[in-house]
Amino acid sequence: MSEQEFRAQFDARVEFSNGGRLEVSGFRIDVPREDVSAEDVGTLFIASLGLLMSSRVDVSQLTVFAEPHKGTRKGPSASGQPTGRLVDLSHVITDGLITYPGLPAPVITPHLTREASKGSYAPGTEFAIDRISMVGNTGTYLDTPFHRYPGGHDLSGLPLERITDLPTVVVRTLGSGTRAVDVGSLTSFDVRGHAVLLHTGGDADFATPAYASDAPFLTRRGAEWLAEHGAALVGIDSVNIDDTGDGSRPAHSVLLAADIPVVEHLTGLGQLPVHGARFTAAPPLIAGFGTFPVRAFARV
Repeated sequence: MSEQEFRAQFDARVEFSNGGRLEVSGFRIDVPREDVSAEDVGTLFIASLGLLMSSRVDVSQLTVFAEPHKGTRKGPSASGQPTGRLVDLSHVITDGLITYPGLPAPVITPHLTREASKGSYAPGTEFAIDRISMVGNTGTYLDTPFHRYPGGHDLSGLPLERITDLPTVVVRTLGSGTRAVDVGSLTSFDVRGHAVLLHTGGDADFATPAYASDAPFLTRRGAEWLAEHGAALVGIDSVNIDDTGDGSRPAHSVLLAADIPVVEHLTGLGQLPVHGARFTAAPPLIAGFGTFPVRAFARV
């Protein structure tokens, strides 16, 4: 017997970042499972119509029922491929890269060269094995509570559900004329269970001296508001989520005390919509480490 398939019927209202809105009533699409959320239905609805520059989608009157799929564009039966495109949000790590001024750059050297390996294998077969020496705060990286607190969990204790396929809210302060991301920039968003990504534009100066000069940051009040409202993860495209002139590091202290991972040195957040993307930033399982580079990306 084939697996049971489901479809959803709903009303939706879409607002666009360049103005205007779209409203539908009684719309139907294929969905992957019976317990699909309104947010997932909204994401699939946007993808199925190929809508660009959507900033918000509200789904209401949602009902899910057993019915064979009709072939919704980019839906669960559409060529077996996941919905949406992937957007890389990570900086490339290269030999000598300065991520955070004052910390050592990575050193990348060969451990076994291709030429040297030839003597160990059959003719025409060769391998390269390389070595990297670096601090955990290199490139685009994720902080766990152990980075700030000796009793907090390290990378090996980081649950996958806190860093994988998270619904995303992008908070844009680029061009606002202020460095500080404060409560006023956050309160219009429902952040519970979401990766909250702060798009400040600070990444434009990455790997230059200007990157650390008057850099954007999250305030203590902003961090407290995000923790109180259940953010799953917080990321920023700046040199530090804190004002580097404040030695108490309030944003780190508040977020990591609440077991909210922090991702710093993101890039490319302008490619994401305000709502609707899914964010992943997974480091390796390393015991005794509090922070490590990630390949951060989002599915749009």
